[in-house]
Amino acid sequence: MSLTSRQNADGKLSTVGEESVYRKINRRLLPILLLCYTFAYLDRVNIGFAKLHMQQDIPALTEAVFGIGAGLFFLAYACLEIPSNMLMHKIGARRTITRIMILWGLSSSAMLFVRDETSFYALRILLGIFEAGFAPGIILYLTYWYPARRMAAVMGIYMLAGPIGSILGSGVSAAIIAATDNLGGMAGWQWMFLIQGLPCVFLGFLFWKSMADRPSEAAWLSDSEKLIVAKAIGETKANQSTHRFVDALREPSVYIMAAAYFGIMCGIYAVSFWLPTILKDNGVKDTFAIGMLTAIPYALTIPSMILISRSSDRFQERKWHAIVPALVAAAGLTVAAFTSTNFLLSFVALCVAVCAVWSAYTVFWAVPSQHFGGTAAVGGIAFINTIGILGGFVAPTIMGFVREATGSTQGGLLTMVGLLFVSIAALLLLPAALRKHKIAADA
Repeated sequence: MSLTSRQNADGKLSTVGEESVYRKINRRLLPILLLCYTFAYLDRVNIGFAKLHMQQDIPALTEAVFGIGAGLFFLAYACLEIPSNMLMHKIGARRTITRIMILWGLSSSAMLFVRDETSFYALRILLGIFEAGFAPGIILYLTYWYPARRMAAVMGIYMLAGPIGSILGSGVSAAIIAATDNLGGMAGWQWMFLIQGLPCVFLGFLFWKSMADRPSEAAWLSDSEKLIVAKAIGETKANQSTHRFVDALREPSVYIMAAAYFGIMCGIYAVSFWLPTILKDNGVKDTFAIGMLTAIPYALTIPSMILISRSSDRFQERKWHAIVPALVAAAGLTVAAFTSTNFLLSFVALCVAVCAVWSAYTVFWAVPSQHFGGTAAVGGIAFINTIGILGGFVAPTIMGFVREATGSTQGGLLTMVGLLFVSIAALLLLPAALRKHKIAADA
């Protein structure tokens, strides 16, 4: 294998051999990880679409109950994020991810048994418990394979699961509900949970059979290819200033990252859970039409994420590649909040907001892997994700209560705008905090 050097856009040397190895790794890892995360995201957001039909069959599921139940998933999830990642670091990704996917697939399918408020809450909590650790676990897993300088582009592919899952959660969910309603005595939304939940069980077994815990254990890499990966990862480790989780918890930067991520997640989940309802409020009554319209902003998001993440890696710049999209997302949600009576303008604004907030989300995750190593990466990534994922509880809960109190989603959307500005402020402060810590560590 040729090891001829060539110059990267950032001025650093890489090798033709390294490029070849990482193309091979990309083909092996990313399609399976993308597929797994697509179904994970689908199982989070399909509840927002099923809501329109569940409330007709189960009157107890009011707007406030729906908001709390949707958020309880994230509360349960957040409580077990760090323990799950610590366990994965000890026993390996294959055991951890396989266990997570099989159990969450079964619990997601079991949503078809919801009959009242209590069963709705219980199953959402179980889904959160069983899926806990999946997202930070996969991010940690990627740090075992990719150096920090490649992470934005890699996350740009892996995170496509969000918009893809949202497309499936709208268009495909609408088609399933419409085609299966009253089939075999079950409502369409019950079939939807069953059909979209069971594939996760199969994917759990696929992960077990096809993935390796570390590059050194990958039978499909030659010894020389493993050395190339080890060298690339070693460069990242040499630049990481924090290696113990207890030290990471003492750093202001980890809390600044968590605050930034929290606001971004609030923006994402506010739209994910409530877009079908917002469309219905704007006069779109047909279920299939709502599904198709909901898919449009996420289809537009896919090229946006790829372009922004590749640009971030090309210029090795993270700060403004995250801040500018966050600002655009805040502007989009603001316009949408004040133009609810103008469907076209409001919908275009929501499309812009969705594209922008997902782009900020993608670039954000290139930062922690560059800064944290060892158990600091294990616990630090999980801690940041834990705080951020609480946005999945806060956003739908606020939106639910505001809508029930006012009959409108405007106040809820404007609250999400405020939280996005918290993210922007944190992203502005983060580089200085990281520099200060590195200077202290070097001293």
